[in-house]
Amino acid sequence: MTATALFTPPRDLPSPALNRKMVPALIEGLVKQGWFVGTDMIDAGLCQTLMQEIQHLARHDILDEAGIGRGKQHHLRKDIRGDAIHWLDRESEAQRLYLEAMAYLQRELNQALYLGLFEYEAHFAHYPPGAFYQRHLDSFRGRANRVISTVGYLNPDWPSDGGGEMVIYAADDPARELARIPPSAGTFACFLSETVPHEVLPTRLPRASIAGWFRRNASLGGLVDPAR
Repeated sequence: MTATALFTPPRDLPSPALNRKMVPALIEGLVKQGWFVGTDMIDAGLCQTLMQEIQHLARHDILDEAGIGRGKQHHLRKDIRGDAIHWLDRESEAQRLYLEAMAYLQRELNQALYLGLFEYEAHFAHYPPGAFYQRHLDSFRGRANRVISTVGYLNPDWPSDGGGEMVIYAADDPARELARIPPSAGTFACFLSETVPHEVLPTRLPRASIAGWFRRNASLGGLVDPAR
């Protein structure tokens, strides 16, 4: 039995998980400005179940400390990011529903924008009080591994003074904020991985989300880029 299999979700999980009526606006946002934010885009019942799952992982110390860099360059830097993560592995019905929603979104993005998205990877992200993630890009130019980033938020009734907002900055002016997104359950953010700088502000309360990336089947120097 795997660690995540210890979590037993309710049987009445909703479907579909994603508000598909908002997908055209999402695609338009990516084309016009490189990012999109939609509220109430993820089903509330699914958010609740995923929230219960990440709380279970945190209580049982199953989450891993997040680092920066990939492969041999991966290392922990608490001064840069302070979240803990667990990669989605389809061990629960709630995870499967979320990943099926992302598979639908991948098909729509490929059909509309001819992006050649090949796969999707995602992990739970748990920020304890005081944690943050400094401004960064999700993919370096020329690597073309992560193409579109997604964040699905899980915290219900997030207070206005809770902190933990994700800030999106202008690519040509790092001091100019374009959006400040509270981590409220059901909110879904989507942006271009190579060109949209963003950060997570210090949170006052435990903060839960699912971070994900649509990827091309890219390689660099003859080596296939690792999935994680």
